[in-house]
Parts: sequence; structure tokens; C-alpha cells
Amino acid sequence: MFTGIIEALGTVTHIERSAEKARLIIETPEGFRGFELGESIACNGVCLTVAEILDAGFAVDLSTETLSRTSFKQTAEGTHLNLEKALTPNKKMSGHFVSGHVDQVGTVAGIEQNPGEVRIRFEHPPELAPFVIEKGSAAVDGISLTVFDCRDNGFSVSIIPFTWEHTNLNQRKIGDWVNIECDMIGKYVLKACESLFGGPIRGGNLTQDFLKQHGFV
Repeated sequence: MFTGIIEALGTVTHIERSAEKARLIIETPEGFRGFELGESIACNGVCLTVAEILDAGFAVDLSTETLSRTSFKQTAEGTHLNLEKALTPNKKMSGHFVSGHVDQVGTVAGIEQNPGEVRIRFEHPPELAPFVIEKGSAAVDGISLTVFDCRDNGFSVSIIPFTWEHTNLNQRKIGDWVNIECDMIGKYVLKACESLFGGPIRGGNLTQDFLKQHGFV
């Protein structure tokens, strides 16, 4: 479990690939070390296990599922990764609950520099639309963000200067892939509603369509 508050930027220094898996060597700042074998670290929003502890970082193994469902299939040596260690009882909960299980890969659709903020728009597959809620939370490459302008299979976020300077968002360009994890509370609520009312809720204006379908409005 994570919070979506990025603690450090790591660098992929080496990649070993085979037909169905990969191993990444990730170099980290000195202040982001003290790892334990088997601990979980969110790397660009993906929960990965420390498989080897190195002098300047750690190694992780990527399974076929991870490679097929995340942006790591596009990762190259030199890529910077947003890093966060797992949530502990004495850690501040400043973001939102993030599992590190990516829902879909999205793309950067627009970057707009404004005074005091950078506005970024992401596009995502249509099946993610019911889980993206106006003014709700989403983790993008592991960063806890508030989403708005949720339409046309996309959403926007407003990035404050601190987040822009301390994450890898400042290296993004149009067309880049990003890992998207929707708010897990919203996913559980939607799943419960589907079970309660006996069918999937998908697409369109989710709230209005759902309420009309079941006679609430």
C-alpha cells in the first residue's frame, strides 16, 4: 500500500530482457536506501519487489503480466522513475490509498504551461472511464493527483511547481506512456453497485445513466 507522494527519483541503469520477463537495476539517491529484500517499492506507480540490494540502489524483476499491463515495456536505460516506499503506521497519509496495481496505460495528450501550474491532459482506454471521477483521485506514474475535465476518454490535472520539480513529470512529452491507477475506493463502490443491481455499469454519463436506469431520477 502506498500514498502517491513521491519520495525520490531513481534511474534505470541497466535492463536485462528475455522473452517473458525483465530485470531492472535502479539507482537511487543516497537518502532513499536502506532496503530490505522482499520489500515493496512503487516504481512509476507499479508495486515491485526488491529482488537484490545493491550499493547504489536495488534490482527488481518484471513478470509477463507487469510488462504487458504497464509502461515498463517501453522503458529504456536512463529512464527516471518516481519512487515511493510502502506505507507504514507512522507515515503521513498525505495523498490517497494507492495499491501499486496499474489499471491501464494512458498517454500524455497535452501539456500547457501556466503561471503557477502546469496543466497536463492524459488520454486513457474507454473502459477506464467509469472509474475516473470529476475531482476524484488517480495515481499517474505513482503520483497522487486530483483529476478534472473528465471527458472523451481523458482527464486533466494541475501540477504545482513542487510536484513538477520533484517528479518525472517535467520530462514528459506528448505521446509518452503513463501508468494509471484509479482510486481503489471508487472501484470497490462501483463493483458493489454492480453486484447489488445485477449488471455492469459502463461508459457514458455514469452517474446520470445509472440513476435513470434504476429509477432514482
